[in-house]
Amino acid sequence: MRQIILDTETTGFNPLTGDKIIEIGAVELIKRRLTGNNYHQYIQPEREVPPDAIAVHGITDAFLKDKPIFKDVVEDFMNYVAGAELIIHNAPFDVGFINAELAQLPKNPWGKIEDHCTITDSLKMARKAFPGQRASLDALCKRLGIDNSNRTLHGALLDSEILADVYLMMTGGQTDLMLASAFENASDKQTRNVSLQKNRHSLKVIRATAEELEMHHNKLAEISKKFGATLNW
Repeated sequence: MRQIILDTETTGFNPLTGDKIIEIGAVELIKRRLTGNNYHQYIQPEREVPPDAIAVHGITDAFLKDKPIFKDVVEDFMNYVAGAELIIHNAPFDVGFINAELAQLPKNPWGKIEDHCTITDSLKMARKAFPGQRASLDALCKRLGIDNSNRTLHGALLDSEILADVYLMMTGGQTDLMLASAFENASDKQTRNVSLQKNRHSLKVIRATAEELEMHHNKLAEISKKFGATLNW
């Protein structure tokens, strides 16, 4: 399963009144593992960036002056996301902007982003998981214990990286990425098996006490109730 966590920064809130995308950031997950195959692109919007938007993301007209326009990066972007599940916080906002940009292309050979990807709205997921509570990215980081201290301004790539952590925590916790990477970088399955067998030592088995097992089952019940699904591990 290939998943892409995506975010955009824009000149404003409404593409129908001329607001445009100025930054796209995305990170790739395969089998719930960050691959490092990220996408990041600043875009010249061919209009001024309003001061109130600059106050949010810090991206100025001067910075964007020499950046490519959307039609010059669209092929690379669409090839990157093709066939993936896009996970976006408040997906209608970003999808609306992407589709507006696609619609303005000459003859628009791409159609809509939904023609190439499936869309998952992590904001809807968060509201279902934490009903009645704030579901902004900052609020979720605080609730889930995720460090977002580097986020002084909004940025598409940084927000995508933070959202990846939030998504993994909301859907079952993050895997041991370093261990997974070590196995993936081995030359082949046979080599890995030989190495493991050669270096294997006898392991002492420490079994959980009755009290620990009871605490474990109580925690699973608490998580199951919160997310509306039965957990069995």
